[in-house]
Amino acid sequence: MSILVITALVAGLTVQPVAGPERWTVDLGSPASSSRMSIVDPDTQILVYRPRTLRTPANRFTADVDGAAAVDVRGREPDGDWTEWTQAPAVLADPTAVVQVRVVFDGPRPTRLTMRADTAAAPLPPRTQAGLTYEIFATREGLVGGRTANGHIIVERDHFVALPTRRGLSMKDTGDYTVKVCATNGRCEWAPVWDVGPWNTRDDYWNPPDVRQMWTDLPQGRPQAQAAKLDGYNGGLDQFGRVVRNPAGIDLADGTFWDGLQLTNNSWVTVTFTWTGSGPVGTVRAGEPLNVRTGPGTDAPVVGLAADLAQIRVECHTAGERVDGTQGSTDLWYRLAPDRWVTAAYVAGATEAPAC
Repeated sequence: MSILVITALVAGLTVQPVAGPERWTVDLGSPASSSRMSIVDPDTQILVYRPRTLRTPANRFTADVDGAAAVDVRGREPDGDWTEWTQAPAVLADPTAVVQVRVVFDGPRPTRLTMRADTAAAPLPPRTQAGLTYEIFATREGLVGGRTANGHIIVERDHFVALPTRRGLSMKDTGDYTVKVCATNGRCEWAPVWDVGPWNTRDDYWNPPDVRQMWTDLPQGRPQAQAAKLDGYNGGLDQFGRVVRNPAGIDLADGTFWDGLQLTNNSWVTVTFTWTGSGPVGTVRAGEPLNVRTGPGTDAPVVGLAADLAQIRVECHTAGERVDGTQGSTDLWYRLAPDRWVTAAYVAGATEAPAC
């Protein structure tokens, strides 16, 4: 049910200095330069360019692109996090000094893009600082051997999730956008968003109506598929006119489903969209899922997992059992939630987390 596209990271911005609003041109057809951040796939359908520092912070962005393509933008927030990807013309909640551009196309590859940045006369109200959390129906994605929307090849017992919009899609091998998913059995997994689905592709249901891409008459936090299946919304059909056969608003990779949450059937889960929150963040660098425990020691029971590359919000730190890991030898442990701890030996960043 997921929409499969491929992501590549490309460099190559050419600046055109002008007075007033800032403009710049992107030559989409030029060969990738040596500063490219990853190898370009020959079947690329998404081009993500390196972040650009603006002369003056801006929050309104427009795009002029040749061919059939959509242009998404996101801005760097003061705490270092990124806003969600928003399709141009876009108005971000607050002006940003650093912006990143993503071009999504289906068909002939466009060759030229001109961007314009300025400040909206009436910016949108700031997003909530609390992490948005909703009860959502989850299904298992499977599709081992397939390719996710960001180019990741799905392996057995994989750990990631899919959401029905590319607004919160992490780039390949990153966890910029990570969700915390908790089952009714008390287990949780922090997993990156690497795919688009289920059912819809423009349903950022966690956002308020004035920001949501589609289905703006639905309550915030209610996926369109859920409303279609349970309430007959849109005649029981999804964005593409298909009959919605389950109310899923999130897909879980097999490892997240079976190992992280220990589910046996599709189920209702609680999902926190961590990028909508605030506070220190770290990135799991374990090479495999990291155990989440009830206390700061390896003798404490395991109550979930934090997927490799997931970006985790840290409440505080304390001293516990010393562990040797990819980030060195340390007795530091991070609390992610009440009675949910991970060793800092496998977490990069989060050094500004306060003591518990």
